[in-house]
Amino acid sequence: MLANIKKTQLALAVVAAASTMLAAPVATAAERSELTIVSKFFPTFVRNFNPYLQTQLDTTYDFLYEPLVVFNELKGNEPVMRLAKDYYMSDDLMQVTFEIRDGVKWSDGKAFSAKDVAFTFELLKNHPELDRTGINARLKDVKAKGNKVTFSLTEANSNVPYLISKVAVVPEHVWSKIEDPTRFTNENPVGTGPFTEIDTFTPQLYTQCRNPNYWDNDNLEVDCLRVPQVSGNDQFLGQVLSGQFDWTYAFIPDVDSTYAAASPDNKYWYPAGGTQAFMLNYKTPNKGNHEAINNIDFRRAFSMAIDRETIIDIAFYGGGVVNDYASGLGQAFESWSDKAVHEKYKPFMTYNVENAKALLKQAGFKDTNGDGFVETPTGKQIELSIQSPNGWTDFNNTVQLSVEMLQEVGIKAKASTPDFSVYNQAMLDATYDVAYTNYFHGADPYTYWDSGYHSRFQANEGMPRFALHYWSNDKLDNLLAGFYKTADRGEQVQMAHAIQKIIAENQVTIPVMSGAYTSQYNTARFTGWWNENNPKGRPMPITNTQERLLQVLDLKPKS
Repeated sequence: MLANIKKTQLALAVVAAASTMLAAPVATAAERSELTIVSKFFPTFVRNFNPYLQTQLDTTYDFLYEPLVVFNELKGNEPVMRLAKDYYMSDDLMQVTFEIRDGVKWSDGKAFSAKDVAFTFELLKNHPELDRTGINARLKDVKAKGNKVTFSLTEANSNVPYLISKVAVVPEHVWSKIEDPTRFTNENPVGTGPFTEIDTFTPQLYTQCRNPNYWDNDNLEVDCLRVPQVSGNDQFLGQVLSGQFDWTYAFIPDVDSTYAAASPDNKYWYPAGGTQAFMLNYKTPNKGNHEAINNIDFRRAFSMAIDRETIIDIAFYGGGVVNDYASGLGQAFESWSDKAVHEKYKPFMTYNVENAKALLKQAGFKDTNGDGFVETPTGKQIELSIQSPNGWTDFNNTVQLSVEMLQEVGIKAKASTPDFSVYNQAMLDATYDVAYTNYFHGADPYTYWDSGYHSRFQANEGMPRFALHYWSNDKLDNLLAGFYKTADRGEQVQMAHAIQKIIAENQVTIPVMSGAYTSQYNTARFTGWWNENNPKGRPMPITNTQERLLQVLDLKPKS
């Protein structure tokens, strides 16, 4: 009953807020087809199209700089050739060679070649702070010869073609003249992708239009990407319901009764996505919180205090699936799971107030000052600050609910909603207590586990926030490092079982749910949308979803 009441109250609040913010649709240029997208919230736009800086705009990858290959994660990393027309690996998995497509030009008319590819990776080697994917550690050298570029690896890795294709290739004739690429904002980019011309740019709106020299222009029917500045969920909801956006990525509470009901053109497709979890900071400077977080019984009690079903029902309006894998593996990767390990630690992933209280008591956590909340076994006070980024409504509601749930078992906690930059910096600085986060989701569990648990990400500022719990394990690092040293699925499954066991038995994080790939689209102006009846790939318009390029190529404007 409580869940239904809270859900109804949240839905009414969302509809009321949205109804007060509806504005007239912004007119677009009648003579061309403009695809209006909202893939990320920005307080204001800063003209930065440098693909190697975290402050880049979200249309830089894929649309300005086309990948060598698009690996379709929804299809098990099925390769779709783009700037490369083929690639192959040596038998020992120590080399990969890409053959570059003939006739590709940069947007300024200069020829694109294998030399540009080799130059790009040399650039990252010379400026390791630009290496956001960690590819430098994988490569021994890169050589271009004719239309081929060959990468020699530091160790066998069957996944390197995918990792290489995540790097934006830049033009040597432009970037070789840049004095400091770590500060270069690339305001007038030269690229290979479909949309390279920055037609208009203001802090509130920019349009990124057709590359006159795009090699695949015959298959492109969208003329421009139109990107309006949206600062957060409240502003977004007020505009998306009225059909102002064509393609979006954001949380919409009660999507059926709000968004879909507002117009027959408002559609969505939410295929199963990745893990969401509470990440605990094992280096938190608060002494009481530090003692608690580094106690496995406390972590397990924390986990048992969380009513995952209620969080999904209220904060996500049913848009998710309970993740009761202590390793965070989730149902999407059930075929990779050791069933015995899952079942052994599942009780700690199941809501049980009495068991949580009993485990705290058994571990020496007691209320010694009579305020209703436990102190640590050495008598230190505990007050966890649980952070989620401001404006991420679903995450904010999850944290608020979790605070109430933790208090019910005697753990004092409070919610914090800093701006994303502050949220992320607190992780980099190891000054936070607990953060709610989502994780990368790949074609197999490696992407999630590696980005979320490998200790190398804890030593490099600017790398993924997901591993910044500062817990590490050498055996786990070695298993992750060896996962792609074979292309044999059976061997990888055995390694997956060992990885699962280490993470689960240590309850490193507190997985909550497996979310959905949230993507909304409006059919009033374009056809060709991917959906449950046309499931060609992941449907999100965000960076790190290279398939979004293929989706745009499938779109056709309505006459």
